[in-house]
Order: sequence, then C-alpha cells, then structure tokens
Amino acid sequence: MAAVGSPGPKVPECVTKVALSISCENLLDMDAFSKSDPLCVLLMNSSGPHWCEIGRTERIMNCLNPKFSKSFVVDYYFEMVQKLRFEMYDIDSENCSLQDADFLGELECTMGQVVSSRNITRPLVHKDKRPAGKGTITICAEERTDNRVVDFEAEGRKLDKKDFFGKSDPFLEFHKQTETGWQLAHRTEVVKNTLNPTWRPFRIPLPALCGGDVERPIKVDCYDYNSNGSHDFIGCFETTLAQIQQGSQTYAAEFECINSKKKQKKKGYKNSGVIVVKKCKIVKEYTFLDYIMGGCQINFTIAIDFTGSNGDPSSAQSLHYINPQGYNEYLAAIWAVGNVIQDYDSDKMFPAFGFGAQLPPTWQVSHEFPINFNPANPFCEGIEGVVKAYQYCLPQVKLYGPTNFSPIINHVAQFGKQAMQQETASQYFVLLIITDGVITDMDQTLRAVVNASRLPMSIIIVGVGGADFSAMEFLDGDDGFLRCPTGETAMRDIVQFVPFRQFQNAPQEMLAQSVLAEVPGQVVGFFNSVRLRPPQGDTPLPDPAASAPPP
Repeated sequence: MAAVGSPGPKVPECVTKVALSISCENLLDMDAFSKSDPLCVLLMNSSGPHWCEIGRTERIMNCLNPKFSKSFVVDYYFEMVQKLRFEMYDIDSENCSLQDADFLGELECTMGQVVSSRNITRPLVHKDKRPAGKGTITICAEERTDNRVVDFEAEGRKLDKKDFFGKSDPFLEFHKQTETGWQLAHRTEVVKNTLNPTWRPFRIPLPALCGGDVERPIKVDCYDYNSNGSHDFIGCFETTLAQIQQGSQTYAAEFECINSKKKQKKKGYKNSGVIVVKKCKIVKEYTFLDYIMGGCQINFTIAIDFTGSNGDPSSAQSLHYINPQGYNEYLAAIWAVGNVIQDYDSDKMFPAFGFGAQLPPTWQVSHEFPINFNPANPFCEGIEGVVKAYQYCLPQVKLYGPTNFSPIINHVAQFGKQAMQQETASQYFVLLIITDGVITDMDQTLRAVVNASRLPMSIIIVGVGGADFSAMEFLDGDDGFLRCPTGETAMRDIVQFVPFRQFQNAPQEMLAQSVLAEVPGQVVGFFNSVRLRPPQGDTPLPDPAASAPPP
C-alpha cells in the first residue's frame, strides 16, 4: 500500500505460478528432405525495452504440428502488464544456435490475455508482422499451486483455570514442523472467560499447515490470553492431519492437552483439558485465476475529476493541461491502470464519467456525466477510446465543483447489485477515481463505500497534484474497516489510494503495480465469503470459514 510519507512503491507479490503449455499447427516446412524440427522460446518483458528469455521447450523432430511436453512455469502478477513473446525455430541439430536456426514465426501477447481466456490460438507472424504461412500457436494456461485448505471446527473441554478472578480466555495455535523447528500456521480467536470454549470455524491453507503432507506432524498449543502479551500456557499435543481426519470422521477427534511442567510437578496429573476437533475437511478454495479462467469478467469504470481546483486547462499550471507530448497526470493514470485491467474485460468497452463540471448547454453542475456526452451509451472503445473521449470532453465543459464521490460510487454499485442476482461469480467491478481535491461529501461517500463493500466491487483512487489527501487515506481502510455515520461497518476493505506524486519519476508500470496490488485478494475474498463459484467452476464452494483476527 502506497501512502503519503511511505518510502516508495513496494515490490509486488506474485499472485501465483502459471504453467503455459504450447502447441502449434501448420508450421512452415524449412527442411528440404524432411519436416521442420520445431522448438519454442519464451521471452518476457515487464518494463522497458528489454526482453528476457524465460525458457525453451524440447525440440520435436520432423513435425509441423507439435505439442510440446515441456511447459513454461511463470510467476504471474495481476498488477503488471507481462508481455510474452513466443518464438518458433527450426533447430536442425543439437548444437544449432538460434542465430543459425530457421525462424518459423512468433506471437506477442500478454499474460493477462492468456489467463483470462484460459487458452488462446493465434496466427504466427514474421518479425515484420507478415503472416508466417498458415502457422498458428495455441497457449494453454494452468495454475500451478496447491490451493487446498482445511476447514476446522474445534472446542475445548475442562481446560485449566488460569485467571485469578475468572476462568480462562483460551485460544489455539497450530504449528507446522519444518527443518528449523515449529512454524506458526494459524491462531484462533480468543474465547473469553470459559473452560469449555467453542471456537468459530476456521480455515488453514494446507501448505501452511503441513506442506501438503497429511502425515507430517502438527503441534497444537492452547493458551490463556493475557492483554499484556504474556499468555499463560495451558497445554499442547502433537498429531497429524491424517489422525485428525480419521477421528473426526466418526464424531470428533479428541486430544489430551498436556502441560509437561505441570505433569512433572503433579503426581496424579492427567491432562490440562481436552481439545475436540469436530470437523477437519480438506477442500479446494477458489483462487483469483480460478475465477478469471472460469469466466469472471472484471468490469472497469473510470471517473475523472473536473473540479475547478485543477486549474484552467489552457494553462500549463493546470493538472488538466495537455502538453505537446499529449501528457498529463490524468492521462498517465488512465494509461497505466487501464493497460493492465483491459485484458480482463472481453469486450474492451469501458464506461467513463466525469464529476464536478458545468455541462453545456444549461451549465448545470453534474457529478456523474459520461465524458462522451452519451448517457445512453457511456462506453468507450478500449483505453484509447477513453483517452479520446477525455480529450474531446475537456474543452467542452467548465471546471467547477465541489468534489463529490458518492454519486459515481453509487452508480457503479447498482451494477454490482445486479451481479449479485447471478448464481455464479460472473462479474466484478473496479472503479478508478482520479482526483486532485478534498472530498466534500465525506459522510455520503463513507455510506456509499460501506454499502459497496457488500458487493463485487473495488475502488481505486489516484490522487494527482499536491493537495492534502488525508481523507483519501482514511477511506483506504488498511488499519481497520470503515464505519459510516450511522454506525454500519464495511464488510471488507475495498479502497486503494495512491498519490500520483510518488510515481512521477518512476516507470508507468510501477503505478499500476501499486494501485492494482490488492485487487486479486479482494476478488477472491469477496466471492469466497459469499460462496460463489466461477461460472465454469467444477464444484460449489463449501460454507465459508473465515479466520478471526489474532489475539
């Protein structure tokens, strides 16, 4: 999360690993007395002019319709435009270099295009973009990760009393065995003042719990919570996931909670209580790519601030001034974020709105007007269409005010409500707001964000210029969920704010990485919480078992 005063853009985290499998048809035949011996080379470009080789497939002898067994496993980043180039060569001998090989054609695309389609088939072309005969290449994407989780339901019975004026405030810690010792995998919530606690259902990723090995030892510690952090140890036990599953298949798996120090001191010591695992079930948790590959569309809406605080667009000091190079901060934000998000929308038609301007011919102020001036069809064709509409709109309107966010948030939320009527996770909405000023309808905006947090929707705010953006940072609820004036709390954090000034001297891709970093987690978190599977998903999700915050 980038915020004012932070040290700078953070390095993006890999969403997952994707395996790319390659096959071709009708390759050029470059050999006189046999067929071509094709090999595929994958290169990637994430920023700048330089391409980096990722790997090569095996060479297949005498084949114009190859299916390569070796796949490319690539780190996938949602918030980056990862350009891919697949180059096909005819390799006539083991020692043949690419410089000496016959070129059979290439394809350039993006990772987003591949994963959003699951597989693509495109014609191969020469370096000068001429068709390479009738050759085509097919790229299939498959997520390579263990996304299984374990659903637990647990309770305690007759735990030791640790509090002088009460009972105990017990919680559990689950640990995975590693080469360097026990590693904490999960901590339950605290159940106050009881010796017979029932913890809320919780979920632990299988790799975090046991590395995917159900026979690997697991250690469970039970503590009495103290607010000063010096929690009192009640007891522990060791087991395996296989043992827990076996016991819970009948009624429940029961484990004695042992305090070794107490056992040494007390002659007739039996245990410090019993931990009962009533449910232990390994299930699949849908990932971001499950939803994208399963047909979920990311719908992208742009909202642009046309308030007077931006300055006269004809002045070089204005944030809306378009210099001879065709650049300003608004355009930079549209290009940077739009170039990434457009790969996840099949029709590439984006609604774009303005707010805070007086519109001809009545010169009434509007906080929700299509920048193409077509209320019946506010969609622009591609990011290029959004830019053209913005450039056409700018001289037609009068910059005015105030800076109201709630109308456009509520506008997009209406589509989110319609999507909730679907039986699958078919639509998710991302609203990009580009603004220079202080929010003037904060109470209404808070209410709009809280309501939107219950919908398949995320809000990205890019602050341009040097204004005070403290209100924007408040909306970005990383430090706690928002609460509207009526007391209603947001279901989840859906707002991401980034000040553009942090990226003025950074590559354009860095802005996109920062503002889009949280979107995959927001998509997954929402759809898993409401138990919506991908449109083409194989099985429904089980009931959610959201983990509680640690004590």
